[in-house]
Amino acid sequence: MTPQLDGDAVAEPNYDDEFDAIVVGAGLAGSAAALTMANRGLEVLMIERGSSPGAKNVFGGVCYTPTIRELTDFDGAPLERYVAERRFGMLSKSDETAVSISPGEWHEEPHNDSYTVLRGEFDEWFAEQAVEEGTTLVTSTTVTGLVRENGRIVGVETDRPDGTIRAPYVVLAEGGNSLVSESADLKATENRENVAVGVKEVLEFPQRDAVIEDRFRLTDDAGVSYHYFGEGAVGDAFGGGFIYTNDDTISVGVAYRIEDAVAADQSPEETLNAFKSHPAVAPLVRDARTVEYSAKTIPEGGAESIPDLVHDGAAIVGDAAGLVLNNGVHLEGTNMAVESGYHAGNAIARAADQGRVGADALQAYPDALERSFVVQNLERYAWMMDAVEADRDLLFEDLPRAFADAGTEYFRMDRTPKEAHAENAKRAVLDAVGGWTGAAKLALRYRKVVT
Repeated sequence: MTPQLDGDAVAEPNYDDEFDAIVVGAGLAGSAAALTMANRGLEVLMIERGSSPGAKNVFGGVCYTPTIRELTDFDGAPLERYVAERRFGMLSKSDETAVSISPGEWHEEPHNDSYTVLRGEFDEWFAEQAVEEGTTLVTSTTVTGLVRENGRIVGVETDRPDGTIRAPYVVLAEGGNSLVSESADLKATENRENVAVGVKEVLEFPQRDAVIEDRFRLTDDAGVSYHYFGEGAVGDAFGGGFIYTNDDTISVGVAYRIEDAVAADQSPEETLNAFKSHPAVAPLVRDARTVEYSAKTIPEGGAESIPDLVHDGAAIVGDAAGLVLNNGVHLEGTNMAVESGYHAGNAIARAADQGRVGADALQAYPDALERSFVVQNLERYAWMMDAVEADRDLLFEDLPRAFADAGTEYFRMDRTPKEAHAENAKRAVLDAVGGWTGAAKLALRYRKVVT
């Protein structure tokens, strides 16, 4: 089978029963699975509904790359900037209280494996790595359903004429909007309480050069990852905002629960515009022009929402499997997508060697994922979303205001002794958390964030 990267070339060939495995979706999880299986000698067909890999994919902007570097030569990857600084800003309606971390180690390769990327370019490059190893990629083709025989999944239906394609294994890497998996009853539709809506703009600064370097205090290929929460970020909703620096653009966005968008009649566009207008954010995006606008749904159900990952003849990976960690401190999904695709690909290759296709033959995939950082991290923070929801008013409204008031008071310049200002600052925070007892309970409740 000759590898190809040409959407127009798929109209005539008949791929039925020509491949060992079909991968649905050429995002990070799909390409990782395809690359892994191709490296193990399998004939792989990867089907992408967009005109090119990444054309339909949306994310905030930071890609975590330890597994990708293990899978392929990383030198030619289309990276924007490495993340040299992480900043967490707590926003009230008009104030910001922030902490920032910028270790010297992050300036050295591999830069903590954290890079801003543009998915259209990065996903196409990653898919090309799978193609170079023998994967056949077809684009502009939508998988509309699965083919079952005697209860086992044996292929896919596509929107192409004569579009049924059979293969012993199917990897479902559809992303968060996993209609094929849901319609085949391989997973349940997620409750809207566990789904966020994310919107993002890519902004450029056409008026002058070096704006990004000046505003974010950057040199060379260094970049920043700014995260914000509080009512100044997403209003009354549960979520946050972000800014990431690319080479000559920035990515600005918000993500918050769909339930809040519906209940508060808070549209993503209005929320993003309000975030960009906040006094702490507006100077960073001043005179920018929008060159791209995108939106997506984000699964946030955590470990409890992971569906059965393997079925007879099929495996589910990446966002389709709910593998996203978003707790306000750690916002990760790209690394989990790649890791899941890698383990699924290895499990299928092993099963193919044994001539087995049942779910039990693919169990090595969920077993490996269970032992990996993916499930361990999701389980570690499973408690956190419920805790944050219970403390929602405190964390998103009361504390941002209290810290802003405390900072204002602590550094106030007048003729009052510093001791009085320090006492007033302390009182502002203690009043918000319920005194020393409340502070102790809060610290105990969230100790696992840092321990």
